[in-house]
Amino acid sequence: MRLSVQRQKTAIKRIEFSRPIQLALEHGLLTQSTSVFDYGCGRGDDIRRLNQQGVDVDGWDPLHRPESKRRSADVVNLGYVVNVIEDVAERIDVLKDAWSLTQKVLIVSARLSLEANRSGLCSPYSDGCVTSRGTFQKFYDQHELGGWIDDVLDVKSLAIAPGIFYVFRDSELRQSFDASRYRRKTAIPRQRFSDLIFERYSELFDVLTGFLTVRGRLPDESEIAVADLIREKIGSLPRAFAIIRKVTGAEQWAVIREERTQDLLVYLALSRFAGRPRFSQLPRDLQLDVRAFFPNYRKACELADQLLFSAGKRELISESCRTSSVGKRLPDALYLHASALPALPSVLRVYEGCARAYIGSVENANVIKLKVSKPQISYLYYPDFEKTAHPALAGSLVVPLNNFRIKYNEYSESVNPFILHRKETLLAQGHPLRARFERLTEQEERCGLYEHPESIGTKDGWERVLNSKGFTLSGHRLIKTSRTVTV
Repeated sequence: MRLSVQRQKTAIKRIEFSRPIQLALEHGLLTQSTSVFDYGCGRGDDIRRLNQQGVDVDGWDPLHRPESKRRSADVVNLGYVVNVIEDVAERIDVLKDAWSLTQKVLIVSARLSLEANRSGLCSPYSDGCVTSRGTFQKFYDQHELGGWIDDVLDVKSLAIAPGIFYVFRDSELRQSFDASRYRRKTAIPRQRFSDLIFERYSELFDVLTGFLTVRGRLPDESEIAVADLIREKIGSLPRAFAIIRKVTGAEQWAVIREERTQDLLVYLALSRFAGRPRFSQLPRDLQLDVRAFFPNYRKACELADQLLFSAGKRELISESCRTSSVGKRLPDALYLHASALPALPSVLRVYEGCARAYIGSVENANVIKLKVSKPQISYLYYPDFEKTAHPALAGSLVVPLNNFRIKYNEYSESVNPFILHRKETLLAQGHPLRARFERLTEQEERCGLYEHPESIGTKDGWERVLNSKGFTLSGHRLIKTSRTVTV
């Protein structure tokens, strides 16, 4: 019996932005100065919300908006469309058509194989299956989806998240975006003492210090709008920087320069996965970064290759995890909060980056586990990490780097889930919540709650220890109860 495919049932009603659109907003790809076209927009929920934010957006869908015209735009979103087309040739035509409308970035997303078990009963059909609702689904592996996009469009796509890829029309825009993902955020060094010239032209110095903090080098005069004013009022960009170092302290700027150098090396190391660009293919700002930090591009690439290859050395990974200034060290792994990733040694950033180059950013994952004994990165989700004293593990995505056979483990329904302790060790120094978490850990240690660590790794075990010691938790405070329970 031939199965009937009900395409009209594939569009779902959304109460918030779809994941691809949300990521594009977070990455700054969708702004009020950007034109957007939603190819296969379904019921148009993303279009309505983007319109509310003042974005120039339009969309087309063969079932729900057939009257709309397909038009070119800076950003074209092909969101969860190719996975519901049962005809392989039509699927290819749709991808090519969406690409032909793309002026800057095409966003392609599809459902992954790890979601297949959540879709209920499926009957094989074409190269996918028909669900119990009568809709067709083609579930992809991450590498399969990326490879298909690359083969059809003859491009190199960029993995952004599981099942989500960006395809850039301009190679320079791609390199600038990719490099920005590995540039950590650093606060502008504080002024150490007052200086008359610094105070008089503070607005000009603010522009220059902002650039120096982001890039770690002096700007080319074409890179900041106030270059002529700085030359007129202060003399030159180097002289202005000399004043900044005098006021704020030279050692802080040396640290920032080294951080930016390492950020650039991490980017160059991981760019090998997509085919490292020639120097002439880099956008001008990255060319200036290379010239500022290295003798030449060849030397920068040599150092980047050394960094990339070092990420495959088990002994070095083990030692780097052991000596890392950030993260919770266990015998076989280093755990850290996602916000602390830029504070890792460069070799560990590249180690984790090998997984992210394949899978992209994992939605909701807020704790990263770097395995020591074998090449494997896990992305863990602890809901309410900031609010709950000992949050429970809800899910994990495991990425083995030796075969990339990703696995998702669901724990949200567990009656006795794994829980976290010593949350402050997962955060970088200076994180606003670190001190609060430290106070709770110190209190719990003083009260003897960590005497048997093997007993407190799960919710039930932890509650038994709390009860036996006569304590309860209120937020991040330990409170003595009126009675002690003997277990």
